[in-house]
Amino acid sequence: MSANLAAFLYLVSGILFILALRGLSHPTTSRQGNIFGMVGMGIAIVTTLAVARPSAGGLGLIVLGLALGGAVGATIARRIQMTKMPQLVAAFHSLVGLAAVMVAAAALYAPENFGIGTVGAIHAQALVEMSLGVAIGAITFTGSVIAFLKLDGRMSGKPILLPMRHAVNAGLGIALVVLVVMLVATQSHAAFWLIVALSLVLGVLIIVPIGGADMPVVVSMLNSYSGWAAAGIGFTLGNLALIVTGALVGSSGAILSYIMCKGMNRSFLSVILGGFGGESAVAGDDGVERTVKQGSAEDAAYLMANAQKVIIVPGYGMAVAQAQHALREMADKLKGKGVEVKYAIHPVAGRMPGHMNVLLAEAQVPYDEVFELEDINSEFSQADVAYVIGANDVTNPAARDDKSSPIYGMPILEVDKARTCLFVKRSLGSGYAGIDNTLFYKDGTMMLLGDAKKMTEDIVKALDE
Repeated sequence: MSANLAAFLYLVSGILFILALRGLSHPTTSRQGNIFGMVGMGIAIVTTLAVARPSAGGLGLIVLGLALGGAVGATIARRIQMTKMPQLVAAFHSLVGLAAVMVAAAALYAPENFGIGTVGAIHAQALVEMSLGVAIGAITFTGSVIAFLKLDGRMSGKPILLPMRHAVNAGLGIALVVLVVMLVATQSHAAFWLIVALSLVLGVLIIVPIGGADMPVVVSMLNSYSGWAAAGIGFTLGNLALIVTGALVGSSGAILSYIMCKGMNRSFLSVILGGFGGESAVAGDDGVERTVKQGSAEDAAYLMANAQKVIIVPGYGMAVAQAQHALREMADKLKGKGVEVKYAIHPVAGRMPGHMNVLLAEAQVPYDEVFELEDINSEFSQADVAYVIGANDVTNPAARDDKSSPIYGMPILEVDKARTCLFVKRSLGSGYAGIDNTLFYKDGTMMLLGDAKKMTEDIVKALDE
């Protein structure tokens, strides 16, 4: 294949990747976006094979790898529960990081196969690109593994605060720079593997101090890291498709991280460096009397059946209980009684960006009933009922009213402005941020304590009576 034709096909695949990202920006076009992405990747793979022209044995190994990987991916996609999507995304990010490390190692030991020089005489530019790609890839790998363990409950979701962690991270960062310079100057294999080892450690140290409340930002940040790792290795290989794809993933992940940071009132720089989360979570003295009004499913059914407008606010508690189908059934019952029903989504609700949107889509909730925070917040004051199901920190008025609160300044869904707030939760415990939710004790709040799915199903039964 000629270089001009290969460049053209890589350009086509890049355009398809851009169209894929555009399609994935809205639920109604997400299917089409996925198709664009798959076609673009298919073109990129075929073009790369045509350019590389591997031997028969090499081509056989490549086809075997594609078949095995495709089979595993298809099996996981069919079996994975929608509530487990955050863990799946984190696991996949780790594989991207590991792949970057493996490709960089292959380029180091067989540079002539990649056109970057010979053993002991690799081009300096390629060594710099390789160093950046392998460092980011290794950080992404271990960081994503820790994120997976936290999301899957195999590790405590609470921040693990190591002594002098910022100084240690800074020291590791300086050591990495020194090792990169050493690798470029000496082409030492030992320097390369030291870069890998320190980056693996740094990936762990960056993520372990981050608590469960910040996991949506972590997932987005690791997505960006995996993209930049791929782009760095793309420069080493001289592969235009890998550069374009990695840059798209890296930049889109960085933009999403920035949006998520605004949604949580976090510092973007702190997120990139892993120095966020883990604040001392102590509820301020807001003067709210600590008494709770507890209700039943029958009480909730009566209030909503006689309402004109109900706004539903789903959170991670809904995901854990897998209550999305019962929730949609409840909404259908209410709409059948002439009640206006809308869904309000906070940008960091759940464990990953778009987590709640995916679950509601799985339950076939109409897209035109689902609204983001900035589009729905002004409507709570006109709502008769706000039905909060498992969303804690994103509805906490302390973020708006208490300047001493660690989450002060974080935009919240202002459910407390509704005439009545029905709050479904297992207990009065704090959310992932570890902060007491003052909404529980407000006059207009009725707590519905229990499993989110069972409570919602009981409300559906009461609406039939």
